Amino acid sequence: MATREQSAPTFSLVLRGGRVVDPAQGLDAPLDVALEGAAVAAVGRDLRGRVVLDATGCVVAPGFIDLHSHAQSVGGHRLQAFDGVTTTLELEAGAVPVAEAYARAAAEGRPINYGYSASWAAARIQVLAGHRGDGRATTMLSHFNDPAWQREATAAEEDQIVGLLETELGAGSLGIGVLVGYAPATGLGEYLRVARVAAAHRVPTYTHVRDLVDFTPGVRMDGAEELVRAAAETGAHMHYCHVNSTSLRHVDRVLDLVERVRREGSTVTTEAYPYGAGSTAIGAVFLSPERLGERGLRPSDLFSVPLNRRVKDADELRHLRATDPGGLCIVHFLDESSLADAAVMQAALTRSDMVASDAMPLTWLGPAADDAWPLPPGALTHPRTAGTFARSFRRLVGAGLVDLAEFVRRASVRPAAVLAAALGGPARKGTLAAGADADVVVFDPAAFRDRATYEASTQPSAGVRHLVVGGVPLIREGALQLDGRPGRPVRRS
Repeated sequence: MATREQSAPTFSLVLRGGRVVDPAQGLDAPLDVALEGAAVAAVGRDLRGRVVLDATGCVVAPGFIDLHSHAQSVGGHRLQAFDGVTTTLELEAGAVPVAEAYARAAAEGRPINYGYSASWAAARIQVLAGHRGDGRATTMLSHFNDPAWQREATAAEEDQIVGLLETELGAGSLGIGVLVGYAPATGLGEYLRVARVAAAHRVPTYTHVRDLVDFTPGVRMDGAEELVRAAAETGAHMHYCHVNSTSLRHVDRVLDLVERVRREGSTVTTEAYPYGAGSTAIGAVFLSPERLGERGLRPSDLFSVPLNRRVKDADELRHLRATDPGGLCIVHFLDESSLADAAVMQAALTRSDMVASDAMPLTWLGPAADDAWPLPPGALTHPRTAGTFARSFRRLVGAGLVDLAEFVRRASVRPAAVLAAALGGPARKGTLAAGADADVVVFDPAAFRDRATYEASTQPSAGVRHLVVGGVPLIREGALQLDGRPGRPVRRS
């Protein structure tokens, strides 16, 4: 008769001796996690594996899911991997055509899982300005200062925009990304119509809202009010992107509004990142010299990433907007050294449902070397690309505002629920239950911290001992597996 040890299965990979934190199952205990192929096989004690990775002293959790990342490249994915992220999705800006975005990522290979929404902005740019998308965020950004796409659409043009979005939903996109804040002349009816399309297809929208009335008293409708109205009137799942940077010092008013409509039955989810500076294309309509004052900004509050310095004055800002409108800039909205502004950032992070990075594409000073690791000094980005989740952990768990299980909910479980809505069924992520995708982060809670700064923006976070994507170790004993491309597309069937 076989002994118990002899009859016990041997799994492909076992993460041994860590503290397993899986709020989806109510687990928080010292256990082993066994993986077989691309799925979780078992969670238990004394599991046997052909490959065993030591997790002693570490938290073992479902890999973090970033719903809002524009860093869709090998180098960007690697930075996010060291921040604990196993799935990174381009949902706010989205892509058109999504088929080209997915095909390009598959051909190049990706370290972590990826996916795209249908881009309302790219559809609008195509219909109103005549520029066809190629699935790249950088191409879309280069047209952001073109007033042709920012105007109000005619009824016939609206029909074309909606038709493009429905085609992209049929191609597997994960909902609709709506950058209405970049086209403030958009009609109120068009936004409602897009929300109705999303509701009909049972997918979320991901919105960068129109300006708040607090910034622009003459705005057609307060951006927060517009989003929650769409949720109430259409029944669509409205995801409120980076509530911190679009609300700033009015974040409590905005989140109070969201809580009220949720009590009334609407589906609205929120996200935030833990920085006082945002980042976008310098050609964005709200960054014109004439409009900076609405947010209390001066040209010198903008850091031009391609120039690697702050903008000198209004004349230089006009020049940059005219010559390189898609060039990225870092916008210092809040003073991170100010106690009052730090409290605003903390309120946004604490009260939002989940963490999301708004990670930015890499800008290269000199020839691009996206496949190099470590990234060379010529690679620049916003520090949130590398450090959002570790910094959020420090600001939330380290400050005693939430416990470890709640952080994992915000970093993995709740984003997985939004993703499930986008997929129209279980996401198979956000949990370590048997059969779930084998996307796992193993991190030392005492060492997990962000290292990226505004001056050294591509420094990877510290503290991730192992990161497994689809059953394949991408980070092992703190070291990147340089040939690792285990990322797989996340796509609606």
